[in-house]
Amino acid sequence: MKKNPPRYLHLAPEAALPALEALDNFKAVLVVEVDVLDTVRWDISRWLVASGCKLAMVWARDAEAWRESIDDAHLEATDYEDLEEADLLIVSAHQAEQEGQEDGDSEDLDEVFWYARHRASHPAHELHDTLIVHIADAPRREDIEDAFADA
Repeated sequence: MKKNPPRYLHLAPEAALPALEALDNFKAVLVVEVDVLDTVRWDISRWLVASGCKLAMVWARDAEAWRESIDDAHLEATDYEDLEEADLLIVSAHQAEQEGQEDGDSEDLDEVFWYARHRASHPAHELHDTLIVHIADAPRREDIEDAFADA
């Protein structure tokens, strides 16, 4: 299966969401390095669903809240109907390390990137495109792309 190089997109915490052109049935890896308002998290979740994301992996301190909002945005977009396999959106949450957390409760970003590159799949679609959405105050394109390539 031919996979395209990942696309990197930096989003400042309250930046406008761009149109995602030339992507359909894609895999997204959200690298969330800052806290965002719940409304912003919901806007990003709805934007991913509306843009054609079929598999989302979230690495964040509040990864479970992200997973829930993406799942709920997908349910909302599909009118809470039972879906065919082709219409499923698969979402996984990967806990980033946070202060006061016990050892073993977090995952390294390298592990998430490895899984995204080598194992993450959809039951009905070949996902040739990967979008890395980096939500942070400042971009780190080279570091993030290098880490993904090395995974």
